[in-house]
Amino acid sequence: MVKLRLKRCGRKQRAVYQIVATNVRSRREGKDFRKVGFYDPIKNQTYLNVPAILFFLEKGAQPTKTVKNILQKAEVFYV
Repeated sequence: MVKLRLKRCGRKQRAVYQIVATNVRSRREGKDFRKVGFYDPIKNQTYLNVPAILFFLEKGAQPTKTVKNILQKAEVFYV
């Protein structure tokens, strides 16, 4: 099963996250299928590759709760 989840990057106390499509069984920093976005909570910046996100959602990918909230704020994912 594929999930859209956050992958932690950056340095200590300055975390930034990549939104990736990955297998459920892989680790948080494990291998991912594709990078579909970027989220910086400190600067409150978000970059989303909307066609790639919609492609994975149509194929049955499940977003995590945090990614779902990010997509709702960007008005990509309505629920």
